[in-house]
Amino acid sequence: MRTGYPVPQWHVERWLNAESPLTLEGLRGRVVLLIAFQMLCPGCVITGLPQARKVKAVFSEQDLAVVGLHTVFEHHEAQGQVAVLQAFLHENRLDFPIGIDAHARPGALPDTMLEYGLEGTPTTMLIDRRGRLRLLKFGHVDDLQLGAAIATLIAEERHASAQGDLAVDGDSSQDT
Repeated sequence: MRTGYPVPQWHVERWLNAESPLTLEGLRGRVVLLIAFQMLCPGCVITGLPQARKVKAVFSEQDLAVVGLHTVFEHHEAQGQVAVLQAFLHENRLDFPIGIDAHARPGALPDTMLEYGLEGTPTTMLIDRRGRLRLLKFGHVDDLQLGAAIATLIAEERHASAQGDLAVDGDSSQDT
């Protein structure tokens, strides 16, 4: 995947912490922070998931959706149990929606991981309000850098909307 281009729909076999399945189309109009993780990934447990939890606490849900993608590519026996994942989410106070990446081909990489070309976990992605990838980073993203990137996307989209509204208003006022 390349930044600036639309993000393909993720392939999720089950959602946790969500009343109904999430789609990128359904999240249009909000910036999306997508964190791809595994329960047994030290970087995910130490930095990626706590960071996602903090981001969810700081930014308005009207502007930003925080979504997790449990994308297991190793230790399937230990990480592939839904009950174990549910306990992990509970113990780590992760209350944002978590999708379990589908495995259409047993033994292969998870479907979304494969389609997105992810290198591993944690991977942080920012998707703008129009569904375009704006950040893709394998490994840790500094808290300040991530916060600034999110704030920039939120402000950018607000500014674009405000300018669009002004242009429409300006055009109609010239016609009168």
